[in-house]
Amino acid sequence: MPLAKFLTLTSMKKALWLILVTTSVFGQITAPQKEWKQLFNGKDLKNWDIKIRNYDLNDNFGNTFSVKDKKIVVNTDAYDPFNYRYGHMFYKGDFSYYKIAVEYRFVGDQAKGGEDWAWRNSGIMIHGQPASTMLKDQDFPVSIEVQLLGGKGDGKPRTTCNLCTPGTHVTYENKFDTRHCINSTSKTFDGDQWVRAEVEVLGDSLIRHFINNELVMTYEKPVIGGGVVSGFDPKIKPDGQPLSHGSISLQSESHPIEFRKVELLELEGCMDPKAKNYKNYYQKADNKKCKY
Repeated sequence: MPLAKFLTLTSMKKALWLILVTTSVFGQITAPQKEWKQLFNGKDLKNWDIKIRNYDLNDNFGNTFSVKDKKIVVNTDAYDPFNYRYGHMFYKGDFSYYKIAVEYRFVGDQAKGGEDWAWRNSGIMIHGQPASTMLKDQDFPVSIEVQLLGGKGDGKPRTTCNLCTPGTHVTYENKFDTRHCINSTSKTFDGDQWVRAEVEVLGDSLIRHFINNELVMTYEKPVIGGGVVSGFDPKIKPDGQPLSHGSISLQSESHPIEFRKVELLELEGCMDPKAKNYKNYYQKADNKKCKY
């Protein structure tokens, strides 16, 4: 190969490497598909725990959570009426620095007795309490909720990947914010179309929401506190304590929803705990401990 051509190819490779590193440091983390751990195996609900309000742990009332055609199906056929029987399906484990991604779509009709706000409404609960600590009558886990909403087809905006805070607070736009729900900047997704939601979680520092690879929400410093959660054991809700880790769960709030993919990208080892600014958390791409 001529020397000039070799140098040109070498320069191009260096430029591409620089682009990839810059994207990882200042934008959304990217990774080869093989690096994502599949939390849903497409066959069954192995490694998941189910907690439905008014039922014991792993009593999957009415087959609320099931697998059909390689999809997790959340159905409410047995609910007549729904009667505030919110459900959550927890992946076993505790997580701190990671990305969680789901591909979801709303289908069918809402259960009789479901609240108006719960129409085409579900969520990804992060930094949550363990499933085993939820009391029988508890409605929601103390957690950060990445709220998933479907459009009503009426031309009015209804954003998805919003933030809701059952038993928690965050700092939003540099201010401590006690609102229960804050809308993202996402588009509205009407009908039964598939949507990809990703959440980047950096311990008790930064959390960012993405819809179809578009950044739609950023907030910081999650802590335990506030209301909009009932029936809990007071010992699991020490108000003011920073939320640096916790469970991940998917929600049943009275409207059927399907998940065809649930995957996790571990970021442990990619972080510099001494960094004073979250933009500097990502260590060099050649860090052998980094899993992305």
